[in-house]
Amino acid sequence: MRFRDFKALYRLVRERKVHPATSAKQTTSEQLCRAVDIACVLYFKQVLCLQRSAATAVLLRRHGWSAEMVIGAQMVPPAFHAWVEVDHAVINDKPYMLDIYQVLERC
Repeated sequence: MRFRDFKALYRLVRERKVHPATSAKQTTSEQLCRAVDIACVLYFKQVLCLQRSAATAVLLRRHGWSAEMVIGAQMVPPAFHAWVEVDHAVINDKPYMLDIYQVLERC
């Protein structure tokens, strides 16, 4: 994903299908989000919210979770942000993201 542009990243997340959970002992969404957080801390470059959210959404879908990457914006001051939701609940960021940002896209 690192050598592609936003359009390719968006398409990759949008087209990634949810794999059915095959094991009796399913990994929780909290465990998967924690794994991505640890990977981001250990990565040698700064990881932005879009990169982190895309990786989290793809990982969650690979483990059977119906995750959506959400991209939002606020007007004043101008800012954009990305996060991941499962069943319309924010799971990799603060729960009040919908109060701060207007949703532009879900994929």
